[in-house]
Amino acid sequence: MKILQIINTLDTGGAEKLLLDSIPLFNDKGIQMDLLVFEGRTGIFLKELDALECCNIYSLNSKSLYSPLNILKVIPYLRKYDLIHVHLFPAQFWLIIAKIISLSNTKLIFTEHSTFNRRRRLLLLRSIDKFFYKKYDKIICISNGVKQELVSTFKLELAKLSVIENGIDLKKFENSIPFNKSQLQKSIFELDKLLVQVSKFRLEKDQITVIKCMLLLPTNFKLILVGDGPLRKDCELLVKELSLESRVFFLGNRNDTDKIFKTADLSIVSSHWEGFGLVAVEGMASGKPVLASNVIGLSDIVAGAGFLFEKGNVSELAKLITDILSDQNTEYYIQISKNCQYRSKQFDINTMVLKTITLYNSILNN
Repeated sequence: MKILQIINTLDTGGAEKLLLDSIPLFNDKGIQMDLLVFEGRTGIFLKELDALECCNIYSLNSKSLYSPLNILKVIPYLRKYDLIHVHLFPAQFWLIIAKIISLSNTKLIFTEHSTFNRRRRLLLLRSIDKFFYKKYDKIICISNGVKQELVSTFKLELAKLSVIENGIDLKKFENSIPFNKSQLQKSIFELDKLLVQVSKFRLEKDQITVIKCMLLLPTNFKLILVGDGPLRKDCELLVKELSLESRVFFLGNRNDTDKIFKTADLSIVSSHWEGFGLVAVEGMASGKPVLASNVIGLSDIVAGAGFLFEKGNVSELAKLITDILSDQNTEYYIQISKNCQYRSKQFDINTMVLKTITLYNSILNN
């Protein structure tokens, strides 16, 4: 079985991290799985995957993800693989057009990683999205919430949809060795209460709520924000406006988030919408309490183990943090940490890989 995974880039992000962690496992199980990225051979995750030497990595070296020339560049790959597995927009569009033009019989799978995108606000764009969804042989939904949104928004046939929840390397996060807090930032001390959010600085992520929350917390509460993206500068400006430079720190993209989660006292996932929330599972697997926005894609993962707060509700988030990290609530903190770690065991990446292989076989056999 020859499978090609296609994604825009392999920089950082939940979908990208999933490919970094799963492609070696697929190859270990006898699946010849390779990777194609639209943009150049850069990106922190791509370098890590390349170093593992577990698969072929191709790049279209596209100057723009939105260039129609990508259609012609991707056509030759349709003839080399039994099945192509696509992730994210606009790659999901270009592959379908390439298949139509080339008259290829190659099976195509698309994984939907989100419960929402801005195209869904307009009827015309929703109709275009629906056309492309229907052209895939199968759509993998990374959570039941994603599936429900596709059915309610696009009226897609249930037979076309399969739910395969994301997974992580549990042992990596369980057994990781923490930093000293000062290793992350000199002005963070061991007795400080350290909060962390790992996410891209994009519209769907809501670092702003977490930053504003810091105004309601004691001065020994510090926040580190891991990741990069187009809205990072806006968040940095907000930190300056609120005079929080000594308490909020931007670490950029990191490939040692397992150690960062272990170092922090509490993990936050503040989002406007989410498909699954891989970082929520990573935080829980690290044995730390996780607080997440009460949105589809996060609520099913976190509810009953960590805590949910109304998205954008600064005061509610601050109260939860204060209660959990209170020096008088040590046993409470330990119990929440245990609950979160126990919940994370439902999301083992090996289970995800086996379910995906079963799906591949069913599609190719049909």
